[in-house]
Amino acid sequence: MTGCLNDLQALQLRRLLEGGLPLAARPYQRLAEQIGSVEERVLEQIQRWQEEGLFRRFGLVLKHRALGFRANAMLVMDIPDAQVDEVGRRLGQAAGVNLCYQRPRRLPQWPYNLFCMVHGREREQVCQLIERLLADNGLSDVPHQLLFSTRAFKQCGGRFAPPLRELANG
Repeated sequence: MTGCLNDLQALQLRRLLEGGLPLAARPYQRLAEQIGSVEERVLEQIQRWQEEGLFRRFGLVLKHRALGFRANAMLVMDIPDAQVDEVGRRLGQAAGVNLCYQRPRRLPQWPYNLFCMVHGREREQVCQLIERLLADNGLSDVPHQLLFSTRAFKQCGGRFAPPLRELANG
């Protein structure tokens, strides 16, 4: 490695990454310019954070409604705890499932612990896909609900970096 970012540059980089990569041919170079560094150091810092387990991957947020996917539903299921990892892996790899994750139940009001997001152009298309998904995986009798979105909210990634003033005061 040729050098490290200083603490302020590293914090600035974390905050910039939380806002997403710049739409540029060389996004890491653009980030480096914004924090007064060079592209190589930015890439080294990101690599180091990944090796330390700070994050697993970079992702992107698609504006699915703008692409014509207006029938968006969350399939919520009550999967036995001993099976939730295996069922989640299968469903997460299934065609048509955009997102699959486990969350704790909130009994007695909310018995569901596995969530699958499905986007489609038409509501009926999504319902058919869900029926097929449940049947193909032997889950038709598992307690579940299909919850359709009624409005879109601003989507963004997680925000974890402390405000820049905390570093200056600390």
